[in-house]
Amino acid sequence: MDFRLTEEQEAIRDAIAGICSRFDDAYWLKKDKEGGFPYDFHQAIAEGGWLGMCTPEEYGGAGLGITEAAIMMQTVAESGGAMAACTALHINVFGLHPVVMHGTPEQKQRMLPPIAAGKVKACFGVTEPNTGLNTTQLKTRAERKSDHYLVNGQKVWISTAQVADKILLLARTTPLEEVKKPTDGLSLFYTDLNRSKIDVREIEKMGRKALDSNELFIDGLEVPFDDRIGEEGKGFKYILDGMNPERVLLAAEAVGLGFAALNKATAYAKERVVFNRPIGMNQSVQHPLAKNWMELEAARLMVMCGAWQFDNGLNSGAAANAAKYLAAEAGLSACQNAVMTHGGFGYAKEFHVERYLREMMIPWIAPITPNLILCYIAERVLGLPKSY
Repeated sequence: MDFRLTEEQEAIRDAIAGICSRFDDAYWLKKDKEGGFPYDFHQAIAEGGWLGMCTPEEYGGAGLGITEAAIMMQTVAESGGAMAACTALHINVFGLHPVVMHGTPEQKQRMLPPIAAGKVKACFGVTEPNTGLNTTQLKTRAERKSDHYLVNGQKVWISTAQVADKILLLARTTPLEEVKKPTDGLSLFYTDLNRSKIDVREIEKMGRKALDSNELFIDGLEVPFDDRIGEEGKGFKYILDGMNPERVLLAAEAVGLGFAALNKATAYAKERVVFNRPIGMNQSVQHPLAKNWMELEAARLMVMCGAWQFDNGLNSGAAANAAKYLAAEAGLSACQNAVMTHGGFGYAKEFHVERYLREMMIPWIAPITPNLILCYIAERVLGLPKSY
């Protein structure tokens, strides 16, 4: 068992770090104050050929695995770009996995190369205001007409919809009362985000100002049959294909953000002198940071385990969920300790750690809460009765 990165993986990490070094803390602090999609950062990653990392080579990608993507996303977060930088890349890295797995050859050729090249931006339309993670209860309807589907409904917490050209949309094509199982009757579409039929309203939020979150009101959106992915009514299954890699990548980002905070705190503890000695000499400062390093390293290993299982076609559900839980907890603790290590300066934006703490709340809460992961492990791994 070899825990070292391969030469290729080290090269990926170093290349990504090199690109990210051009977008320093000052860049992301400005974005945090002023907002606005980081087009120049997105373009730099695209020019390096990294947006299509997991896209098959025949469709303009690199054909690499979730393991390499996790290395990339940890590096992006650790650079100081945090979740703002990571979210700008998410949909390109793993979002169109259902198209890769279930799209027709024509759909793959039409849909994958533009997003791998960074020429098209997409958003992910699943969550709704009154359903949350209870996806089978989605209310958005896609009614089949003679030559298209007519979609009406509402979505919420849709990232990057302000700048997106396309939307990967999950909607109910068969009413819930007419299906045998609640998971049936949901269909998946990848189609134009037509702003004459979709009202996109931005949500003011705690952090990650550079990347918008939105509520979508869909009224009479016509979706061509050719934009449906896979079979009608099987969309829930297709979405599940992307959940484990999504958890792995969010976990990798949480680890990266945790290390960014730990690095800031460690540097400050070496330089900050109080009572004629660096505060890093005090065990009350040392020990929490040492504990953070151990927790982050342990979480990173679980991330790599989940990624390896997925890439090798194994059941990665438990490892992916455990990685997301452990990484979020470790990252949150590291960000909190970074603020405390800085003392009052930790509350000041110019020291960046308060931004890290605010953005760390994203992988802690989403795309699945810590409590639901505990329920998953209790039921699926330990065999305990379902609690909800």
